[in-house]
Amino acid sequence: MTTDGAHETGEPAAGAPRRRLPFVIAAAAVAAATGLGLFYGMGGFSRKVAGEAACAPAVATASRLKPLLRGEVAAILPATDAQRVPDLAFTDTGGAARRLAEFRGRWVLVNLWATWCAPCRAEMPALDALQARLGGDRFEVVAIDLDTRNPERARTFLGEIGVRRLAFYADHSAQVLRDLRTIGRAVGLPTTLLVDPAGCEVAHLPGPANWASEDASALIRAAVGG
Repeated sequence: MTTDGAHETGEPAAGAPRRRLPFVIAAAAVAAATGLGLFYGMGGFSRKVAGEAACAPAVATASRLKPLLRGEVAAILPATDAQRVPDLAFTDTGGAARRLAEFRGRWVLVNLWATWCAPCRAEMPALDALQARLGGDRFEVVAIDLDTRNPERARTFLGEIGVRRLAFYADHSAQVLRDLRTIGRAVGLPTTLLVDPAGCEVAHLPGPANWASEDASALIRAAVGG
């Protein structure tokens, strides 16, 4: 049965304003999209605010450490915004899946490197020395290899140069690089981030440093002991 002269096919009766239906549908779609955007936007905003609140102490720590950013570590940039580091995914020496969140409760120096990066190669003995000097229950150097073409090259290289104290971590998909770029980090290699026990950025370095120096040790000691 039909009403108002409409055909059984659902077409409007002759003389009806046919153009209004697409307009109404489009308007409804825009309203729905706006509502979804508002919903997700508010959710993202809430998460951001929560993250900033939790990471506020990291900015205070960064400010406290500024006087120690000198000499061999003068190029390190202290955090000025409260920012949580993404939960990076990588593998350990046995190939087991690991995540940065597993290191919560400890200070972590995250270093991204690859064997094709000359400054990265030069940093590895220094990072190994830093781990030997200060590594333990409260601090660890987490150096993540990003070689994508030859997964075994990095392990072989570290053995050849006598790196023994660093645990071997790797991400052969280089996803950690993309993840850090979402927060404006890891433009290139090497990249290093000092992360506090809450998983928040305290400082970062876009480039190499002499991590075996007394300047580097003084910085880490002040952070971990503060």
